[in-house]
Amino acid sequence: MVQSRVRVLYDEDTIARRCEELAAAIRQAEPKDLLVVAVLKGSFMFAADLIRALHRVGLAPQVEFVHLSSYRSGTTSSGQVEILRDVESAVEGRDVLLIDDILESGRTIVFAKDLIAARGARRVLSAVLLEKPGKRAVQIEADFVGFTCPDVFVVGYGMDVAHSYRQLPFVGVIDTGDTDPDLFEPASAASDAAGPGV
Repeated sequence: MVQSRVRVLYDEDTIARRCEELAAAIRQAEPKDLLVVAVLKGSFMFAADLIRALHRVGLAPQVEFVHLSSYRSGTTSSGQVEILRDVESAVEGRDVLLIDDILESGRTIVFAKDLIAARGARRVLSAVLLEKPGKRAVQIEADFVGFTCPDVFVVGYGMDVAHSYRQLPFVGVIDTGDTDPDLFEPASAASDAAGPGV
């Protein structure tokens, strides 16, 4: 696939700094017997960077993966979440941190939280790199948010279109020629990273 030009929305340094801030906020939540569950596939870069940042603030989580999908190969969610790979570790009595790339409709995170909670987790928290507050189909907020994202389809830093663009080290928008240039001014982080819901 020939890849189109991508304009940077959040660059490498901005993302790296935000991962450190999120890790510090997660540390303040005082997780017990922490299990991190990365939601595949789009979160893999964010999860890797955030998990290493958690190590730097003194946490030593176990790491697991769940593969959920509502997209298949398109850019529009089907609305139905499927388990393609389940969590293998026991979660009963543990604090679990779900890491996902983007909180949009909310269906994926709600599905994952319900799945983990039903297995007896003590607490289920969520961290997302990006959120689009105006796109919710269900009532859910992430406990830790990297950036509040404009309503555009983003790629890079693990996120894709038909498996392309995942390799980019930044989050960007495919330049169609009519993309609002104001989107690409220096982005500010979400104002409240901490404060896990109780």
